[in-house]
Amino acid sequence: MPDTVRWGVMSPAKIATEKVIPAMQRCRNASVVAIASRDEARARAASQALHVPMAFGSYEDLLASPDVDAVYIPLPNQLHVPWSVRAIEAGKHVLVEKPIARTAAEVQPLLDAAAQHPHVKVMEAFMYRFHPQWTTAKAWIDEGLIGDVQQIHSHFAYRNLDPANVRNRVETGGGGLLDIGCYDVSLSRYLYGREPERVVATIDYDPSFETDRLTSAILDFGNGATATFSCATQLAPFQRVHAFGTAGTVEIDVPFNAPPRGRVHVRRAEGENTLQRSFENVAQYTLQGEAFSEAILQDAPVPTPLEDAVANMRVLDALRASAAEGAWKRV
Repeated sequence: MPDTVRWGVMSPAKIATEKVIPAMQRCRNASVVAIASRDEARARAASQALHVPMAFGSYEDLLASPDVDAVYIPLPNQLHVPWSVRAIEAGKHVLVEKPIARTAAEVQPLLDAAAQHPHVKVMEAFMYRFHPQWTTAKAWIDEGLIGDVQQIHSHFAYRNLDPANVRNRVETGGGGLLDIGCYDVSLSRYLYGREPERVVATIDYDPSFETDRLTSAILDFGNGATATFSCATQLAPFQRVHAFGTAGTVEIDVPFNAPPRGRVHVRRAEGENTLQRSFENVAQYTLQGEAFSEAILQDAPVPTPLEDAVANMRVLDALRASAAEGAWKRV
């Protein structure tokens, strides 16, 4: 049995070249062997800069390579499902960037392809769940160390006014809710360990871009438990997560973009007592790559199944419907 998964990257996108490829090059059980672009010169430039052995001038050529076992797909949102399906049909394992699609309905061809090729592993790339600050927070909550959790609040914002950026283009599935609000929804479902029953949201749209630039929402998880969040693409950069229980709280300072170098903290407060766990030099993209590669090598279930990705999309769909109708929507 091989002990290393050979990865190809579909696009020299910024997240790939600056974060994911360097992180995956440090994986103990994976190697990045190829990168592809519709512009062969861009692919070659990226491969040389990052010391990736092979460069392809088309995604089709990458998928046809017998030297590639799995692909990472950081393409714009509207291309996630089509190219994931083609990769599955080519026999390649797929790690596809979040959000997995633009709507829950759009995921169906991917679900069909995955069902037809059960030997192929497919996962949505929510890297934050692999960071030990998150597994620590989850364990504290599951063990009841802050009592019964009744409220989770998160905020995620950046400022991007570039009209050419895919995040500000309707046709590419841009907008803050899909780009970063998907984290707020995901973490709420992850910490509660169940799905919300209904949601309500308000959304403000940029008049020029026509993409959502500020979303505020409430997720009702039943029995009085809620999650609230706001996400924005034109506010000062900031991110934070709080979970509030009957006996204490959990707080994560840098929940999503935890740096691979430096220290991050997660805190549990109970009355006047505070316990802080610190983690230094943890590369969450490396941990994600290793976990997915291990599932491939061991022919084991992926850490986060496709059903979770679809469930997240259903909540995002309901939030947009709520904002459009001005009413609570069932999920």
